[in-house]
Amino acid sequence: MRAAGLVGRHRRHGERTIATRKVAGWAVHLRTSLVVDAMRDAVRLPGLEADRADVAGVDLATQTRALIEEITSRDLTDVVLVAHSGGSFPAYETLDAVPERIARIVYVDAGPVGDGTALLDVIDPAERTRAEAEAAEHGGRYTNAFDPTADPEVLDGLSDAHLAVLRARAVPQPYAVAASPLRVSNEARLKVPAHLITCTFPLDQVQAMIAAEHPFFAELVKAESFDTRALPTGHWPMFSRPAELAALLDEIAG
Repeated sequence: MRAAGLVGRHRRHGERTIATRKVAGWAVHLRTSLVVDAMRDAVRLPGLEADRADVAGVDLATQTRALIEEITSRDLTDVVLVAHSGGSFPAYETLDAVPERIARIVYVDAGPVGDGTALLDVIDPAERTRAEAEAAEHGGRYTNAFDPTADPEVLDGLSDAHLAVLRARAVPQPYAVAASPLRVSNEARLKVPAHLITCTFPLDQVQAMIAAEHPFFAELVKAESFDTRALPTGHWPMFSRPAELAALLDEIAG
């Protein structure tokens, strides 16, 4: 499953960046010594604790509540919310819940989906079948094999050392999170500027799909203000192009 690690930027006084992540914190820190300061507000979502044995009851709503609590308990405003891959699901629900606290939302090789859509609905059918079978055998969790022969585009830019670390330290994902339909209804979420950093899809392809009203980008273009930027690499830019990713996030945050 193309589960996500999310990175965030801690910006000028009065503005905070929160990042949700679907891999443990080491993933956003590893190979990113140039941007360690950018990661200080990364959030560990429920069900992704390395030492957690039981994920019963952990679904998308659980993760979204935790992210909302992270923001509201600290009374944060002007938040730049950065989501990578599947992390866009709790991030978008959070935007829907507290749009007045979010200055902008950034999707890194990800994007928002419409109400009622689950992560399992938008992945490759073969990958979904594999995840379902693995979750049935392993207590409601599934993993990523990180096999470049099976998924070369997604793993583009990763060295053997990167892959070895990912395989050794990746946290299994709660299946119920991926199976949960996303729920959004607050029109105010569309007033928050949205930014897409595309990695595995060329920018011209993304723009053509947007122009053709492709359903994959239907929710993104509902935002009153949105833009798209390219960072050509695989699905894990925090490993393959960390400095460039940090520069883009810095530029977006302003």
